[in-house]
Amino acid sequence: MTAKSQPKVSPVFESLRKAAAERILILDGAMGTQIQLLNMGEEEFTGHGSGCACAHHSDHPQKGNNDLLNLTQPDAVEDIHYRYAKAGADIVETNTFSSTSIAQADYGLQAAVYDLNLKGAQIVRRALDRATAEDGRERFVAGALGPTNRTASISPDVNNPGYRAITFDDLRIAYSEQLRGLMDGGADLILIETIFDTLNAKAAIFACEEVFEEKGIRLPVMISGTITDLSGRTLTGQTPTAFWYSMRHATPLSIGLNCALGANAMRPHLAELSAVADTLICAYPNAGLPNEMGQYDENPAQMAAQIEEFAREGWSISSAAAAARPPTISAPLPRPSRSTRRAPFPKSSRFCASRVSSLSSKLPRSPL
Repeated sequence: MTAKSQPKVSPVFESLRKAAAERILILDGAMGTQIQLLNMGEEEFTGHGSGCACAHHSDHPQKGNNDLLNLTQPDAVEDIHYRYAKAGADIVETNTFSSTSIAQADYGLQAAVYDLNLKGAQIVRRALDRATAEDGRERFVAGALGPTNRTASISPDVNNPGYRAITFDDLRIAYSEQLRGLMDGGADLILIETIFDTLNAKAAIFACEEVFEEKGIRLPVMISGTITDLSGRTLTGQTPTAFWYSMRHATPLSIGLNCALGANAMRPHLAELSAVADTLICAYPNAGLPNEMGQYDENPAQMAAQIEEFAREGWSISSAAAAARPPTISAPLPRPSRSTRRAPFPKSSRFCASRVSSLSSKLPRSPL
């Protein structure tokens, strides 16, 4: 029996590590709020008014299905990506946060998933190539995997705590389908983001391993969780430390937090994560907390001042998530010297386990 050949490692690993050793990398900002500013209606979303008509039929209304715009309004989506690239982004995410068969079931477009991801990655690649042709700066396409609108760890039925609306295998299969489209479209790396349920993220990681083996190449993986409130825990109850130890086996390029909180509220949780993680730290907070109208009040200058503190901590990848606009990302962000950068936390000889909190124990020198 011959051993399975390992997928070759993408050269993007070395490019990103080299860049992160020289400066703080900038991730693009919010996509949803940019799309909202376009004020598109049902006709635009389906492509029947302007743009390209969707080849996948559905009887469901499509307004609000932002990922569908990859197929029906590709020029508008490309323009958003291009403006973020020109505003200073080193890494630009695909517009595929909800491009799984699980999330697209709400719109009756499960059959469109591969195309949504393929086109999503191709659109970002075009936008970045345009920007690079103008200024010569290298930029990277991040294939975005959202958490889906299901949780594998919690029952949605308070009267039946053992019930689950989704299984691990359902998630694994859905993420695998998404990944094939993203990789075929030219994604340089994978970003598993807005993780509120660690089991969902583990299914995404498992899918990555399967598809990397299938494609014969391993891409860098970034992982980003979300702290849902000021308690400092994910929706499924994990602390940042426990979250890291649950994800560490995936050897991610970066670990971090995004959404839910503004920069000031997110900072102590990032500090906790930074104290234990032996990889790069990524942060992309909201523009503060939403007001009573659901809007975000912080302006680019305010966000830049808060994220400057992240730079002083030496966290490696930073940006702004919900409500950030292209001008926000171009606000002055210090590029600290190498001497001010955070050194990776050394790999520990301790055994660490986690569920909702972490448990650490010094490993014995010899077997028990």
